[in-house]
Order: sequence, then structure tokens, then C-alpha cells
Amino acid sequence: MLPSMWKDSGIPADDFYQVRPECKDVPKTKFKIRNGKTLSARRWRAAFTPEGYLEMATVLGRIQRGGIHPSIRGEVWEFLLGCYDPRSSFDDRELIRQKRRIQYMRWKQECKEMDAHVGSGIIVTAPLVTEDGQPITDPLVLQQSAPGQAIHATPSNSDAAGPAKSQLPLEKPVIDWKLTLHQIGLDVLRTDRTLVFYESKENLSKLWDILAVYAWIDKDVGYCQGMSDLCSPMIILLDDEADAFWAFERLMRRLRGNFRCTERSVGVENQLQSLASITQVVDPKLHQHLDALGGGDYLFAFRMFMVLFRRELSFGDSLYLWEMMWALEYDPDIFSMYEEPGVSTEKAEGSKGKGKSTRQLGKFERENVKNGAKSDGPLPISVFLVASVLKDKSAKLMTEARGIDDVIKILNDITGNLDAKKACSGAMKLHKKYLKKAKKP
Repeated sequence: MLPSMWKDSGIPADDFYQVRPECKDVPKTKFKIRNGKTLSARRWRAAFTPEGYLEMATVLGRIQRGGIHPSIRGEVWEFLLGCYDPRSSFDDRELIRQKRRIQYMRWKQECKEMDAHVGSGIIVTAPLVTEDGQPITDPLVLQQSAPGQAIHATPSNSDAAGPAKSQLPLEKPVIDWKLTLHQIGLDVLRTDRTLVFYESKENLSKLWDILAVYAWIDKDVGYCQGMSDLCSPMIILLDDEADAFWAFERLMRRLRGNFRCTERSVGVENQLQSLASITQVVDPKLHQHLDALGGGDYLFAFRMFMVLFRRELSFGDSLYLWEMMWALEYDPDIFSMYEEPGVSTEKAEGSKGKGKSTRQLGKFERENVKNGAKSDGPLPISVFLVASVLKDKSAKLMTEARGIDDVIKILNDITGNLDAKKACSGAMKLHKKYLKKAKKP
């Protein structure tokens, strides 16, 4: 629980996400909780009818102006991410929540039967099987680390699922899944390690379990580096592990294409190409300069897309940026459009079924509708956010960048200096400019 003494009066958001005292070089937040602008707990509660229907338009306006108070951030995010329909009642949502918790526990049990480390509190950081599915029993690899360090699988743990099952040949999907488990563990131990929250082994284990379960149910994507950065805030904001899983799963519906890689293409390539197109329209000289330097593929922006500015912002500011993005591009019906990773997308039972109006849309999405942007695939606001960063650094890039290394260095300098609200405002201006110019023959 957050201390009740904290009021909406200009308190830095980082005060809610305690940093370990020995971590001195962590970026400080620029976001402050402001009375009258930030969505407060009181305003949030007042947005519901007695039955539980949510007046989303008023909520979106407040978030777009000043973000969300950390004390209610988790439950508001569940609506922004599409876990729940605002036209559902309290009873509808409780029923869906319980169904989802049961479904998550079923998947987790299924994973536990394939590997007993799931749900055990042990974080696997060493390979469990070879490429052909043979168990690894090398004692130099499978060793128990000292207390407080990375926890590795041991031979006894590996055999915990039972000798009969361990002798059976593994199917390829199981092998592929098992091969990711140690990589998940290594990434979990590196994720948000500056936060006091992750000094708890229980919290680390919760993050590992959720990522392990997701890697199993979304076999097309599995697990890729960067997913732990996207999942971590869900663990911190939502106490129940299953609720955190479903918030992460909904976020991945938006972003899973970024992580889908083939021999011919990188998953985030579509967004990089869109970024190139936008820059070419709104700042053609910068685009020509970057292209001449060999950066016409815009791969230098890869990280910003993959983890949504987690590296460029403090923890509190990255959450503020995310919720502003989601509020700006909110569409209550868009979540049914994403490709399904084998999970249910049930709408709230008893939904009022009211038609959608532009008032229910975020400001960014309203601009898309107003300008006739394609409803089957409008460009996400994240592309315009990155474009706004490039625009802001345009003069410096034009005068100082003599190679791709210089471009990367200039963009790395924004770490700790990026203003989330300013970036969103810049993205909205570029979006309008782009739509206007793109209409011209």
C-alpha cells in the first residue's frame, strides 16, 4: 500500500518506486503528481456509475494532461491496455478476472509439468537441455550458486519432475521452450535491478514465471530479449501474478510483431520503415543526411521501439510516457484487431453494447479517424514519438554527425534528459503535420 500522507501536490513519481541507495547514477524523474491535472484516485472512482460502467472520455482527458497517480496506476492500466471493456459492469469484470486467473493457473501448471522449476521460486540461469532435447547434467553447468546470487538449476531440481517423464523424448515445441528458460532467467536478474522491489526473490520469481508461461502459450514469438523490461512494471503495479500476466499479454498484442523475427527480416522492421517514411516527409533534409551516413534503415532507433524508451527514461517517467501513449491512441474496439497468440479475447459479459463515438477515442486516434487513416493498420504513436526525438535533435545530427556512431552517441545523450510530456506533444504535432502532408499528391 502507498502511504496515505502523499497528496497530489507536485511529488516526484520516483518517490513511489524506491531505488536502492547504492545506485547513484539512476535518471531522476521529470514527472510530478499535480493536483487538478494528474488522474487521482478520487477522480477515477467518480468516473464509474453505480453499476460499474466507466466514463472513459473524462479519464482519457485527465491522463493526457497529467498522467495517472501511482496509487491507482495498475487498475487504470488494465483498461488502457484493453483487459476490460469500459462498458462492462463491476460484476462482469469480476467474473472475467476470475476466469482469467483460473486460465493462467492452468497454463502455469502445464508448464510446471514440463519443467518443475516453474512455480518453484527457482530462477533458471543455466541451460537445461541441449538443442536436440537431451538433459544437461554437467555439474559445472548445473551448480547451485551462493545465496544472494543468480540461482541455477541443479541435477536434483532438474529431476524433480520425475524420472519417468525425464526419459521420454521431448517434442520440438517443448525443447524450444526449455531452451529459452535460462535466457529468461539471465534477463530477469538484469531487469530494473536498481529498484528495491526486485531485492525480493519472490518478485524476481514472479517475473520469471510469467515470462516462462507467456513463452509457452505464444509459440510464434516465444521469449525475446526486451520482454522482461515490458513485463516488469506489470509485476510492480498489480499484486496478483495472474492479473500482471494478463496486462503483459495485452501489451504484447500491440508489440509482439516487434519480436517476431525470421531469417529475412527483423520484427521491428515495419516500424523502422515507417519512421523513415515519416522523417522523409516532415524533415527531408535530415532523412537525406542520415541516409548518406548509411543510416537509411534507421536501425539506430531499434532499442527505442523494442522497450518503449525504458532505457532513455527513469522508471517513473517511462510509466508516465506509456500511459500517455495508450491514452492518446485509445480505441475500445482495437484490441480485437490484433493477431491472437492462442488466448481468449472474450468481451465483457453484459456489456452495454453502446456504439463507439469519437469522444471515446484518444486524441491521437481521433486525428486518424478525422483524416481517414486506414482503420486496419494506422501507424502507432510510438513511431511519431521516435520521429519527434529525431526532429528535436535534428540540428545537432545535421551539424555534428559524420557517421552512424555519431548518430548513436547523440541519441544516447538523451538518456535521463528526455521529457516524456514534451515528447508526446512533439509526437502529436508531427502526426498532424504528417497526415496533412501525406494527403497532398
